[in-house]
Amino acid sequence: MDLGQAGSFLRTRREALQPEDIGLRRGSRRRTAGLRREEVALIAGMSPDYLARLERGTGSQPSLQMVAALARALRLSVRERDHLLQLTGHPPVGPAGVDAHVSPGLMRILDSLTDVPAQVMGGLGETLAQNGPAVALFGEETGYEGLSRSAVYRWFAEGAPAERARYAIDEHDRHGRVLVAQLRAAAARHAPASIEPLVSTLTARSPEFAAIWQGNEVDLRYTETKHLVHPEVGDLWLHCQTVIDPERFHALLVLTATPGTESADKLRLLTVVNDYNLESFSRPPS
Repeated sequence: MDLGQAGSFLRTRREALQPEDIGLRRGSRRRTAGLRREEVALIAGMSPDYLARLERGTGSQPSLQMVAALARALRLSVRERDHLLQLTGHPPVGPAGVDAHVSPGLMRILDSLTDVPAQVMGGLGETLAQNGPAVALFGEETGYEGLSRSAVYRWFAEGAPAERARYAIDEHDRHGRVLVAQLRAAAARHAPASIEPLVSTLTARSPEFAAIWQGNEVDLRYTETKHLVHPEVGDLWLHCQTVIDPERFHALLVLTATPGTESADKLRLLTVVNDYNLESFSRPPS
């Protein structure tokens, strides 16, 4: 572990990024070379003071989850991510062979999508990255820990009243079955140990999950149109398109509405809220 070298690496990677690289607007009064420390800290979900200590090499060892968040915020390649893991004293391979690091190319696509909800999903149903409209639509989903990181777990084991409320009741049965089918497909791609705790826990806690799991469905996909229910704007009928990263089996989900429809107007309203938040975020401190 070499926190001094880790701090230097983090600082140079931050200074090499521009606001446009992560979907931010460049203010007219901006003088900072690269990204501000506050911007990276916000994206990574940490305090600017903690990031400052890391860059100085005086902070405590960051957790594996924190390093992963920094790697995504700084748009690091896999080799750069592994280098940062080594400098901070962590092994370069993710747990049980499941790699949660989103490729820079997929992140660039996500960054460019500012007017529609989009998010990157991992093989076990983890939300790895979201844009502003996706947070406005689904809520913040990247901060969960443990088994709760998986949407499958949240849907079945916790009863998920808030999560299920985002989907119309007529969508619940198929949505649950698709989640389980995707989990079974992931089992064929990853080491069995990566999903065993999730499957055993859900089987014990949820009769609904256990019954669907026994059905052995794999080739089951979402319908093209999703019927969602947002707590503020109400019913939305959205089209879902998927871009797959074939190396990591990450999926970029993009949701759009048919132009001229009420759903399109409601989606535009959520985007306006996101644009306001981005403008506040991008404004230089006084």
